[in-house]
Amino acid sequence: MSPKSTLMRRAGGHRILIYSHDSFGLGHLRRCRAIANALVEQYEDLSVLILSGSPIIGSFDFGPRVDFVRVPGMIKLSNGDYTSHMLDLAPEHTLALRASIIQHTAEEFDPDIFIVDKEPLGLRGEAEETLKLLKSNGTRLVLGLRDVMDDPDQLAPEWKRKKAMPALQDLYDEIWVYGLPQICDPLEGLVTPASVGRKITYTGYLRREASSYSASLEEPSVASEPFILVTPGGGGDGEALVDWVLRAYEREPGLRPRALIVFGPFMSLDRQRDFRERVSNLKAVDAITFDANMEAVIAEAAGVVAMGGYNTFCEILSFDKRAIIMPRTRPRMEQHIRASRASAIGLVGMLDGDGPRDARDMATALRQLSHQSRPSDSVVPGLLDGLESVKRLVGRSFDKGRSSRLRLAGAGE
Repeated sequence: MSPKSTLMRRAGGHRILIYSHDSFGLGHLRRCRAIANALVEQYEDLSVLILSGSPIIGSFDFGPRVDFVRVPGMIKLSNGDYTSHMLDLAPEHTLALRASIIQHTAEEFDPDIFIVDKEPLGLRGEAEETLKLLKSNGTRLVLGLRDVMDDPDQLAPEWKRKKAMPALQDLYDEIWVYGLPQICDPLEGLVTPASVGRKITYTGYLRREASSYSASLEEPSVASEPFILVTPGGGGDGEALVDWVLRAYEREPGLRPRALIVFGPFMSLDRQRDFRERVSNLKAVDAITFDANMEAVIAEAAGVVAMGGYNTFCEILSFDKRAIIMPRTRPRMEQHIRASRASAIGLVGMLDGDGPRDARDMATALRQLSHQSRPSDSVVPGLLDGLESVKRLVGRSFDKGRSSRLRLAGAGE
């Protein structure tokens, strides 16, 4: 596609392509969805296309002019290797198929801005050729990072192996951090060139709302009386949290408030079955598998018990909910770093999930939750400015991208 023909197509409205590599979990997908929905509300001539490996992306509602392309899924094994999620293909063949779909989609969609979530070159480098192609066409390239990546001792060798820092230097125009530096710095401990530092903008956390794109609970809501929401996110690694909460209610049958446990779509069916059997014996606990509009559920809750992933943290802040976080520490320290920093400034409470997980400790925490401070009691300027900042950054990128394409068109004449 020549720069001149690209320029001519831009008269049809703006386009943003968002890449979310993950196939397991909800974090990347829900972050990209929140950004896409906010942007189309801001810009009436904007279309957003999301590239995702999530097998449940079709379960979510999207705003007008937002659509998605699903690439074949990949899942990470316990040894760190990847394998195909559904296809009976060798991992390298699935990766090649994904890379081909990503590049072809980018060529045909021809975005003004390409936003890559978390992985600078994509899963196993699958987006590298697409990034180079779009850069040559004048597309603005943006890397979006959550507030915490991992412990620096783990992140530094990982990013060196993935050649991430050269990508930040040579390919990307901007780096957006969806958080605040006074809470977390995702590149803390890394040797960051000055040229990369100048590209970084901290947006604040991404505010969530429970109105525009709604879904209903799969079972009757317990909202007729106050309830605590227990959410392990996607659920693939949240069994310890659910078990700890259930043991608290089993030990103290009169414990209140009630609890609504949302297992998450990636919790194994066997574990869900075991948990449901235990729930059936508890008068003060209800459980469902999944709700695509967790924002609405959190908005109704009197408090939240969670593992502390990025999206749940944003929802706790957005709806000003008292919360207890039991962060995981494997395979990444991300949740623990976020929870400990947030706990230190009074945004959330925190329980150590690596300890003995005594049922009495959880019961005590649940009883005391109603007396805990709300996030709004801690004054943190710009805490939830993320989506507004992204809207402004996109407008600025549209202007810069238009100038870049004009220069390319002039060079091609």
